[in-house]
Amino acid sequence: MIPEHKIQEVLERVDLVSLVSRYVELKKAGREYKGRCPFHQEKTPSFYVIPEKRFYFCHGCRASGDAVAFVQRYLGKTFIDAIRDLAREVGVDLEAAQDPAARERQQLKEATDLAAEHFRALLWEEEGRQARDYLASRGISEETARAFGLGWAPDAWSSLADKLTQAGMVEWGLNAGLVNRRQKGEGYYDFFRGRLIVPIRAPEGRPIAFGARLVGSDEGPKYLNSRESRLYNKSETLFGMDQARDEIRRRKAAVLVEGYFDCIALHQEGVKHTVALCSTALTPGHLKALGRAEARELFLLLDGDQAGLAAVERLAGPLLAAGAAAKVALLPTGDDPDTFIRREGTAGLERLLNEARPLTAHVFSTVLPQGKEASFEEKMAALERLKPVSAQLPVGLVRSAFFAALSAWCGLPASELESALRSKAPPPPPTPAPRAGSSAPSGRPGPAPGRAPPPSAPAQRPPPVKPPDSLEALYVATILREPRLIARDTFRVHDELSHSGLRLVLAHATSGHGAEDALFEAPDLVKRAVEAAMRQLASLQGSALEHYFLQVCRSIMLRRIKLQLDYIGRVTGQTAGAMDLSEEAKQLFVQRMELLALKKRVEEETHLPAGTKSPMQPV
Repeated sequence: MIPEHKIQEVLERVDLVSLVSRYVELKKAGREYKGRCPFHQEKTPSFYVIPEKRFYFCHGCRASGDAVAFVQRYLGKTFIDAIRDLAREVGVDLEAAQDPAARERQQLKEATDLAAEHFRALLWEEEGRQARDYLASRGISEETARAFGLGWAPDAWSSLADKLTQAGMVEWGLNAGLVNRRQKGEGYYDFFRGRLIVPIRAPEGRPIAFGARLVGSDEGPKYLNSRESRLYNKSETLFGMDQARDEIRRRKAAVLVEGYFDCIALHQEGVKHTVALCSTALTPGHLKALGRAEARELFLLLDGDQAGLAAVERLAGPLLAAGAAAKVALLPTGDDPDTFIRREGTAGLERLLNEARPLTAHVFSTVLPQGKEASFEEKMAALERLKPVSAQLPVGLVRSAFFAALSAWCGLPASELESALRSKAPPPPPTPAPRAGSSAPSGRPGPAPGRAPPPSAPAQRPPPVKPPDSLEALYVATILREPRLIARDTFRVHDELSHSGLRLVLAHATSGHGAEDALFEAPDLVKRAVEAAMRQLASLQGSALEHYFLQVCRSIMLRRIKLQLDYIGRVTGQTAGAMDLSEEAKQLFVQRMELLALKKRVEEETHLPAGTKSPMQPV
């Protein structure tokens, strides 16, 4: 993915007038340059290049855009090829723009993709029979196994290592933790062997790591997981989020379990808003991921044994610190989510979730069942158990509310409770050391009086990425949903998208990478805009989606036409009278008539069918 700021640097360096002049004879007209449009036949020049805005526009055929759009349209190049060609011309090194971290991420992605496909294919071959039998014993259907991309790593020492070597990716596989270097001699051996493979995916659906369950042997740990990398951070990743995201948004709630197969089993039974931890800790990163999926309520579905009770106490701290609306749905002793739902079904699980208790009520009743009636010793023991929870609560409203609730439960004054545990409150964030020239905090010496502080160089940061236009985001989102619709864009909106980030996503998607890959490396602002647009399109299918797409094209075109009509109105409004019209003004009046005719054609060609919503309405 080419960084957004590098695309902008290319556009700023290109001399648009010089570029267009190679193919079009341009003449200066005030601050602009004009000529005959290269994209349609015309006798009177109506094609303008505006160097100040690094933009071209044809009043006749409505072609418009920047330098990249011109190269794309005139020379028939893809967006990425056009950027690369112009970058070479103006001396922008796009390869150098991708820092080592970005290059490593790309290598890890390619190696992980290859491994996921390798494991997946082996599961459904003869040597994967043992793993398929294990899945059957756990009630996992073939459809579910394929949906989660499950795979098989055979006992062979170098099955994956050989494949990565043949593809020239073995060093990348080493960095991804997929293979290890042999201790004696040359070569590599597989990290996962004799294991059922569970791909861990990013929310976009791309594999970023693996969990692996030992099958048919007792040698080694039951589960192995990929180590963390530039691609995979377990503190920010929830297993199953790629499958659960849409249902979480619909329900505004998520179910959290601890095991991969618990999550898979619940999805198979229709509880599709379930996710699982990839580690034992719940982190702010996990809560942010749930927040991005619009989960307003979280159900902890944990085993009813001592380990499950301990897990609730372990998870309570970060949940209460974040002010999360969490409830506990505790399973019967001896059950895990997998066995419970297979026995009780979806109805039983829904009943359990409906009976779930608020997190604080559950924690208090667990550590001090007798409440106010408990003995002194029981209360002191309970407070000791609550210390790790209270230690994570920041000073402020959340912490005060916690102690008020605890006071009501155990009958001890809130102020005394907080005082007793105050030493465990997390400290405020450290104050950064003062830069030269800034005033020092109290108790620290400042700069010596009478001496000027040395200037500090501002940190070099890429310019901020501007948010995409919502209509353009809808255009791109519709094509990601249904790529064939780009052929219905008779007004070539795709050549003239104003946001280069959207154009790059569209270029990746229409070159065979697919919607998930196209969004994988997009800047967050672009990704969020396109994902929001996709949610707006969620209920549309088939001809309804096509009609909607035509309305998006229509809206974008009519907006452009209005901008041109407004511009002409401002210029011609300054003319004293018809007898005083200059040649330029006469051309503008002609162009105004052409614009009005084009507006009528756009409205007729993209007529809104009865019952179809317009693009900016919720769908």
